[in-house]
Amino acid sequence: MTAEKNDRWNTTDLPDLAGRTAVVTGANSGIGLTAADALARAGAHVVFAVRDVERGRAAAATVNGSTEVRRLDLADLSSVREFADAWAGRPLDLLINNAGVMMVPQQRTRDGFEMQFGTNHLGHFALTNLLLPYVMDRVVTVSSGAHRWGDPTIDFDDLNMDSAYSPRGAYAQSKLANLLFTLELQRRLTSAGSLVRALAAHPGYSATNLQSHAASPVARVFMRLGNRLFAQDDRAGALPTLYAATQDLPGASYVGPDGTGEMRGGPTLVGRSAAASDPEVARRLWTVSEDLTGVTFPLVPAPAAVRE
Repeated sequence: MTAEKNDRWNTTDLPDLAGRTAVVTGANSGIGLTAADALARAGAHVVFAVRDVERGRAAAATVNGSTEVRRLDLADLSSVREFADAWAGRPLDLLINNAGVMMVPQQRTRDGFEMQFGTNHLGHFALTNLLLPYVMDRVVTVSSGAHRWGDPTIDFDDLNMDSAYSPRGAYAQSKLANLLFTLELQRRLTSAGSLVRALAAHPGYSATNLQSHAASPVARVFMRLGNRLFAQDDRAGALPTLYAATQDLPGASYVGPDGTGEMRGGPTLVGRSAAASDPEVARRLWTVSEDLTGVTFPLVPAPAAVRE
């Protein structure tokens, strides 16, 4: 009896990435490390953008390929600016906005933002716009099926959730923001006549160390149990990110697992909530994010004839 052939896309289907450079935030563990390893094995030079440089170096040492490690703390906009300033104009083929925090106790970033919104959205918003003049191919931002939890909206009147903080609600809002950011980024890139593409991906239900930081001890217990019984491993969880990073997909595409409930399976194009598809909210979020970070979109609109 022969084994059933697996036709799902996997890392053996990655193209040759020799001569290309990728920045992966949060590459020291989980799907970030797995994605970095796959990109390096395919020939890319991978920059580990991590908060803890020593942990980053230890992780990079496990990768078979060309790597370097640079410090980046997404919860500190001065660190984001330092990272971008040090890039010194190098061409960057691929930026993967992967790092994040999940369902943490109420706390603030160094700049005073709610930790999940500030790290998962605002940090990556600033990083992307500061590096965008050097990006040659695409920006992939890791969101989550959690963008649907409780039908969240962007609470522009209380982005820090000061009135009623919920670890789960704050995480859902940050992941919704990731998708709205991708939508508006692609609109702006198209308006500027840029060939760079903005895409999003989510890993499904993947067993990583992200859940270990949940605010509630009970939530951590249930997540560990779920990881053991239902989750796919980080290798499978990284596939949507890698697919979005390397396949010929339209801008603003969203990639996730093809299984039931998008929990596990091979990478494919998936849908998003109505709230994550609202162009007006996406534009408003962009404007607010520029005001909060002091970072603006660096490209100018192309003439109408060029856009057409």
